[in-house]
Amino acid sequence: MTLLSVVVVSWNSCELTNRCLATLEDALVHAHARDELESEVIVVDNGSVDGTIEMLASDHPGVDVVALEANRGFASGANAGLRRACGRIVLLLNTDAWVDRAGIAACLAEFEREPNVGVVGPQLLHTDGRLQNSIHRLPSLASELAPTWLPEVLWPARFPSKRWPPRSPIDVPAVKGAAFFVRREVIERVGPLCEDYFFFLEETDWCRRICLAGWRIRLVPAARVVHLSGASSKRRDPIRTRIEFHRSLYRFLQIHRGGRVATAVRWLRVAKNAAALVGLAAASLFSGARRTQLGERWWLLVWHWRGRPDDWGLDAEWFLASRVETAGGAGG
Repeated sequence: MTLLSVVVVSWNSCELTNRCLATLEDALVHAHARDELESEVIVVDNGSVDGTIEMLASDHPGVDVVALEANRGFASGANAGLRRACGRIVLLLNTDAWVDRAGIAACLAEFEREPNVGVVGPQLLHTDGRLQNSIHRLPSLASELAPTWLPEVLWPARFPSKRWPPRSPIDVPAVKGAAFFVRREVIERVGPLCEDYFFFLEETDWCRRICLAGWRIRLVPAARVVHLSGASSKRRDPIRTRIEFHRSLYRFLQIHRGGRVATAVRWLRVAKNAAALVGLAAASLFSGARRTQLGERWWLLVWHWRGRPDDWGLDAEWFLASRVETAGGAGG
C-alpha cells in the first residue's frame, strides 16, 4: 500500500498550484531516495476556469487529477481526494503551502512514535522565516470574551503560540489545515470532513471530532512548512470572506457548544461589530484603509440584520462565477 497520499485542492490558483506541486514533487523525489517513501499525489480541482487543468496535464502529468464541475468548497473537494487516496497517511496540502523532505519525514516519524496520534501538523512559516500560529483554539464563549493573547501570556505552556512556540512535539486541540497529516484509520473511524462548512473551520471541526473519538492531535515544531497565509478571499472580496467566516463560526458553535452559546456569541459579535463601526467612522475621514474596513464591518452588520442569508457568502453562484486568482485553494 502507498504510505503517503497527498491531496491538493485547487480553485483558480493555477500559478500557486504549479509552484506547490513543483516543490512537493521535489520533496517526494528526495524522500523516495533517502527515506524509501512511497507516495501518490492527487489534485482535486473545484471547477477552475484559469487553465489549471491544462497546466496539470502539461507540467505535472504524474499527478492523479479529479476535476469537479463546480466549486463545492474545500471540505467537499478534500473529501473527493480522500476517497481516491490509498495511503496509510494522507496529507491535505493547500496550494499556498510549500513542503520539503525534512518536514514530511518529521511528521511521518511522529505517527510511528505515537500510535494513538491521529493528526499531525507542522510549524507554519512566513516566506521570511517568521513563525505563524499553527494551532487553532476551539471556538467557545470563553474564547470570544477573552482576547486571544491573554491565555497565551498567562498560561503559555497550556496555550502555546508563535509568541512562545513549543520546542518539542505537543498535543493541541486543533492544527491549521495548510498542511494537515491524518491517519487513514482515523478517516475510516471518524468519517471525512464535514461538508456543511464551505470554507473556514472545517479542519477545526474535524480535529474536535477526532479528539472526541479518542485520538490525539499533535504539533511537530521541527517540521517546517512555508505558508503564504492565504488572504486570497480577503484580498479578493473581504466582505464575503468575513461573512463566510462568521457563518462557519456559528455552525461550529451550534454543533459543538449548543444553540445557547451560538446565539450568545452571535449577539456578542454584533455588539462588537457595531462598536467598531463607531470608531472606524471617525478614522475613515482620514484613511482610505479605514474606509475599506468601515465598509466591511457595515455589510457584516447588514448580513446579521437580514437574518444571515445563505447567498451572501463565498459559495454564492454569482460570486463563484467571477474571474479570480486565489491564493489558498478551494474556497477562497
